[in-house]
Amino acid sequence: MKNDADVQAFTIEELLSDESSYLIPMYQRNYAWGEGEINQLIQDVLDYQKKEHTGNTRHTYYIGTLVVYRRVDGRFEVIDGQQRFTTLSLLAIWLKNNPKASLPTPPMEWYRNVNLNFESRPISADSFTKLFQGVEPHKLRSKLFNQDIVDGYELIGKALKQIVGNGLAEFCDYLFKHVQITRIKVPADTDLNHYFEVMNNRGEQLEKHEIIKAQLMSVLNTIRDTQDRDSSLNALNLVWDACANMESYVQYGFSPEQRHRIFGDKDWGRFTLADFSELAVVLMPAATSGSEQNAAFAAASLSLAAIIGKPLVQQNKEDEDDSASERFNSVINFSNFLLHVLRAWSKADVPLDDKQLIDEFKKRVIEAADPIHAVKGFVFALLKCKYLFDQFIIKREFTQGQDRWSLKRLRWYSKESQSYVNSFSEGDVNSENGFDGSNRQILMLLAAFHVSTPTLVFKHWLNGALHYLFDALQPDQPIRANDYLNYLESLARKFVFKRFLAEGEGQAYYPMIYGDDQGVDKQLAERVSLPAEKLCFGAIENNFVFNYLDYLLWLQGKNKDVVIKEFEFTFRSSVEHFYPQHPIDGFPSLDADSLHRFGNLCLISHSKNSRLSNFQPKAKHEHFAANIKNKQVDSLKVYAMLKLLESKGKWWTDEIVQHENEMLKVLLDAANS
Repeated sequence: MKNDADVQAFTIEELLSDESSYLIPMYQRNYAWGEGEINQLIQDVLDYQKKEHTGNTRHTYYIGTLVVYRRVDGRFEVIDGQQRFTTLSLLAIWLKNNPKASLPTPPMEWYRNVNLNFESRPISADSFTKLFQGVEPHKLRSKLFNQDIVDGYELIGKALKQIVGNGLAEFCDYLFKHVQITRIKVPADTDLNHYFEVMNNRGEQLEKHEIIKAQLMSVLNTIRDTQDRDSSLNALNLVWDACANMESYVQYGFSPEQRHRIFGDKDWGRFTLADFSELAVVLMPAATSGSEQNAAFAAASLSLAAIIGKPLVQQNKEDEDDSASERFNSVINFSNFLLHVLRAWSKADVPLDDKQLIDEFKKRVIEAADPIHAVKGFVFALLKCKYLFDQFIIKREFTQGQDRWSLKRLRWYSKESQSYVNSFSEGDVNSENGFDGSNRQILMLLAAFHVSTPTLVFKHWLNGALHYLFDALQPDQPIRANDYLNYLESLARKFVFKRFLAEGEGQAYYPMIYGDDQGVDKQLAERVSLPAEKLCFGAIENNFVFNYLDYLLWLQGKNKDVVIKEFEFTFRSSVEHFYPQHPIDGFPSLDADSLHRFGNLCLISHSKNSRLSNFQPKAKHEHFAANIKNKQVDSLKVYAMLKLLESKGKWWTDEIVQHENEMLKVLLDAANS
């Protein structure tokens, strides 16, 4: 294809080494990608890199489009795709500056210049220039540089350091040679204002879960018995629509009469059905004539648009809690939730990444030996899992001007009154946000899991919880708080001690969740030490090590210290050195062994790390003191460090070793519990 073509595919190496100059104009927003977007881009590339390939041919991963407009001076004005382009440029700069990170030899010799610039934004341009020149990011912490760009560079480095051994070299080879981006050049006479209007108002593409729904309904349309087909299609349609809104409790997807029959008469907090056949009967419209009913169901087989359109039978939702969708935020979206349901139901090793949603449903449902039976089984599992998710998985709740984690179920009191109460408490609503009891303990552990894996994909903790709940719940057997808590604590121990801090290579998630648990407690009890090489800076595989430790410290101190008792987990992703790596104002440097050991490390937010990273421990103590007076602290490990600093009056090697030994004892006691 000619270089002046309107549409041209580039490998990432070709794009970043292109002699053309790309300009981000003033009307584009500043660089805004954070940890979630950066990690997702890198993870997407890793996922496609690992796909099987034929012979010497690797799968090509198409990373998206770059829409540009060629100016009179020959420079390409970036209209769409600037966040991705900026991130790829920062990634290449980090790799160029870190040639010892197991890269190909010679490393990044092709990347000689940055071909991305910023119109009338000298601070952004200077930030890129300094990073390309190899200036360390901690030296760019001032108003003279764009902190979002510097943060992005550091977050990229953090993510790439997790790809250990030869894995990073293989990742780089695949990223630069087999990942492609499509550059679309709009015509010279394009009215850019009109173009943006069209872009902002264009129709959304069909989502993957809508395609899955269409495929499932197509399978049910092959049922020969008319009554069975109609009732099955109706059940699928209603269940799907009720479950698709992850922000709302599933009960509100049905009429009040159906809620009483599915979720307990005058209760709405139980799950009373045993299988799909019972569900189909409950959901059959009672007051619809045969001809009207057949006409409604016939619409489902007409077209894809009809299948994914409005519900076939409109429900009476006059009493729906309209504020519910605004009150709760889900920890996952519907497409990824479908994979969790598929895994919990089939017990197969389903990848927890919605890029593979359509392929996995085709393999395990659409092309099953008995696809009709499989579709019915999955639909019932979907409803059951959404009920379990709503009742027993944390949400972020916004109420009374505050937002916090909650673990609540829906409860019916009367036709005019329903409310959300703690899932494992029958107390009055005034105690719903208390800090005691099994409900609070389960909530804290679930929150520790979630803030350690904030992305939508690969939430193995969520799959483990749903797997347990799905198997434990029976019509005559509710979920018991102590049993659920014991399972979650066992899962946490396995994640930490059998994977993140295991001797040698850790165990995979699937066998930890779905394998035989016999001997697990004995294996953990026999552990006598924790591998120091997996606890030092840069080697800790997952932030759950810190968050699990905070959970244990909360258990240990919640009845002794109100600051500990009212501690809440927040999204903290930056591993900070309490004694800084780069001391300011002439303070001495700490030896590398002491500096990077677990006793000197803590987990705080990336923004706070950017502000405090070079401060001395006493200065950090002053910063945290005001929050502690308000019974707020970022981390209980940090709280323990601050208290030790207060008692000793200093923070040096002896204090680091003492704190580390105290924290390792807490972990070992949990392993041996």
